[in-house]
Amino acid sequence: MRYQGRKYRKRGATKDSREKICDQVSIDERPEIVALKNRFGDLEMDTVLGKNHKGAILTINDRATKLCWIKLLTGRESKPLTKRVIEVLTPLQSMIQTITVDNEKEFALHKEITQQLKVAIYFAHPYHSWERGANENMNGLIRQYLPKGISFEGVTEAYVLQIQQQLNNRPRKSLGYLTPKEYAFAKFGIVIT
Repeated sequence: MRYQGRKYRKRGATKDSREKICDQVSIDERPEIVALKNRFGDLEMDTVLGKNHKGAILTINDRATKLCWIKLLTGRESKPLTKRVIEVLTPLQSMIQTITVDNEKEFALHKEITQQLKVAIYFAHPYHSWERGANENMNGLIRQYLPKGISFEGVTEAYVLQIQQQLNNRPRKSLGYLTPKEYAFAKFGIVIT
């Protein structure tokens, strides 16, 4: 036979060979107040990928107000993402309570973010996207502007900022038809430009 003696990996029986992110803090250890969505500064973070996993956009949102920060990335590597996160969140550092992320490799340098911003980062369980539901919903809204399968090569920082401004000024039913900016000011007295 042509394939005699060929070894096949038995699915599900062996340990996953992908590297694990070191020193993860599970979402199970996140304070219960975060689930109530009644304070500003509990953030969720993810990336939206372009066609063929080339190009990426960093997405950060607040769970309570639905405010979002969207930034263009050069790639999916952890170093540029970490630098971008610190750059975006440093002006908000005093207001940030927690950050929740998924188990993707781009968050491997989470300890550097924790040290710089003095904020705890919690990791959702693998394949439990609903644990970061607000972020997944926001990524869906971003896909209205940048559909799946589109290349990010022509996407500019100015266009990404325009998407961010439109989402932050879009009325939401869950906020009593206020925009995230209006809700942040009305409920928490926070002005975001």
